[in-house]
Amino acid sequence: MVVFHMDLDNTIIYSYRHEIGEDKLEAEWYNGRNISYITRETFEMLKKLKEKALLVPTTTRTMEQYQRINLQIGDIEYALVCNGGVLLIDGKEDAGWYRTSRELVDNCQAMLQKAAAVLEKDKRRIFEVRFIKELFVFTKCEEPEAVVRDLKKITDKALVEIFSNGSKVYAVPKALSKGAAVERFREYIGAGLVIAAGDSEFDLPMFEKADVGFAPMELARKYRLSPNTRILPDTRVYSEEVLSQALTVVG
Repeated sequence: MVVFHMDLDNTIIYSYRHEIGEDKLEAEWYNGRNISYITRETFEMLKKLKEKALLVPTTTRTMEQYQRINLQIGDIEYALVCNGGVLLIDGKEDAGWYRTSRELVDNCQAMLQKAAAVLEKDKRRIFEVRFIKELFVFTKCEEPEAVVRDLKKITDKALVEIFSNGSKVYAVPKALSKGAAVERFREYIGAGLVIAAGDSEFDLPMFEKADVGFAPMELARKYRLSPNTRILPDTRVYSEEVLSQALTVVG
């Protein structure tokens, strides 16, 4: 079995703010309007890839945020949300997977609560602090890179990683990385070949655990990528580059 772990935002789907051309399809509806799209070419290649591989969206989005998305390619049996801490099967949360995830991050609870408490008092914060399913901490801040630096000073880097993505700031247990999720799912489903595609720092562990990874040149300029990662050229629509390469790999 071939499994394709695909990050969603800026890997497969794009915000309405991102220019991807006129030939596009709606991918996410929220508060009465379309907020994310896929290109028609992405849509066509996803349909072809779905015939040859098990497509597994692997995202930091929550279950509720993920369920706003419709790629219009039919049912997607499995999805890993909350950075891999939650497995959805036919849209429903798998209790056993979540229970194991909670056990994996149990030794990080005090550190996560400390990070949340610090963020609550931070004057640069512009959004509520959320402790997502007791798995990781999330908020939005002004000067996010400075907030990340400050949080790193008071957290144990052996247990928890601090990230920013735009204005978003996260405190995520190392045991809850996307790489850990890829490894767990490989064993769970009995995968043969595992492919992974992403575009951000969150996806680096996923590349390490996959047999073949796809990353944009922009990411390669910032981080040292695992040897099994193929660096794709900068293009306006990264999703099309990713899926073209994935189709070549699966044959």
